[in-house]
Amino acid sequence: MQLLATLKSRKLTPEQLFMLSVLVVNGGNYLYNLILGRVLGPTAFADAAVLITFLLVLSFVAMTFQLVTAKFSVLFENKVFKSFIAKVYKQAFVVGLILGVLIIAFASQLQSLFNTSSSTMFIIFGCGVPLYFLMSVNRGAFQGKKSYKSLSITYQGEMLSRLIITLGLILLFNIQSSAVIAIGIVLSFVFGLFPFKFKQIRLKKSIPLERNYNKQIKNFFLLTAFYELTQIIINNSDILLVKHYFESYEAGLYASLALIGRIVYFIAWMFVMLLLPAVVELKKEGKETASVLFKYVGYIAAISIVIVVTCLSFPELIINILFGEAYIAMAPLLWKYAIATSMFAISNIFAYYYLSLDKYVPVIISGVFGMLQMVLVIFYHDSLEQVVHMQIIAMILLLAIQIGFFMHESKVTKKAVI
Repeated sequence: MQLLATLKSRKLTPEQLFMLSVLVVNGGNYLYNLILGRVLGPTAFADAAVLITFLLVLSFVAMTFQLVTAKFSVLFENKVFKSFIAKVYKQAFVVGLILGVLIIAFASQLQSLFNTSSSTMFIIFGCGVPLYFLMSVNRGAFQGKKSYKSLSITYQGEMLSRLIITLGLILLFNIQSSAVIAIGIVLSFVFGLFPFKFKQIRLKKSIPLERNYNKQIKNFFLLTAFYELTQIIINNSDILLVKHYFESYEAGLYASLALIGRIVYFIAWMFVMLLLPAVVELKKEGKETASVLFKYVGYIAAISIVIVVTCLSFPELIINILFGEAYIAMAPLLWKYAIATSMFAISNIFAYYYLSLDKYVPVIISGVFGMLQMVLVIFYHDSLEQVVHMQIIAMILLLAIQIGFFMHESKVTKKAVI
């Protein structure tokens, strides 16, 4: 009773409520993946992992629109914002439609490339892509305006619907097809759209933005698109390459390892969502921004240390609880993979910080090391352990250079002030 009284007396801020919501969403997504891994087994889970990876790739592409919307929702107001948001919705839908059609058209080739049991899952997935892009713009508007309650609802709706629909079809009707997983993913996009402001989509021609505004949007969009491409490469190339080079059983084992090890990255996303609008607003007001960076880097570093130590101390227990005995072979690699994702998560905070400030170099650095990781895995993949080692090398180098860039920029700023 005393604890409840204390909680009631201390009202949570919108940011704290959003952070709590993101933890719940990440927990739900983890539960979704864990149950799939246990129910399907390593071989069938490899197909599911390809779809889940496609979803992650899609989220990074659509994140370009979300971040652009978030940033300019802070900077633009009134008529300028209305014109901007209407334009972004139209562009996002067109891009989503094109990507969806491409996925459907090349479904057979994707099946062959990733050694999946069916091409139907790609066709179903492609049908939902335009909805995901609309959902991302909607989220970007909430993020930029700091409407964290509405933003939380969209994430909760997507997660809960995917969990309930997919697992309901599998467990109640005993259907273990990859197409069922694709159906659950696509339907979750529909639920993730709400709350949705339909008035912001204008069918009639909107008032054109000034040339200066268009240039700002275009530059930030291209910069963000390039960075999100590096995110796709770093975050997903390993799973897709393993699926290509290894047998389905080993690919399924690796997918379980990646899912557990990436918990650091998923937690880091919570801070990225808060970082961007905070930094943009401080810059707009002419205030210093480094303190925000230090705060979030500190959070991620502390979380990373706890997760790596836990994975090193109880690897078999963690894998046994989360995925079961069938995946226990991955236990020795768990802490190593956690190190790679921790380095990436911390360097990611630096990159998004500079992205918020329209600095280009950290984005290019991430692109270079994203390609390096991919090249290393392509040339060195004799075993799953070697694949993990290549990622550790690439991510440690990436973090070291990002920190070096920050120190260099700090010195330049101090000299300019003096």
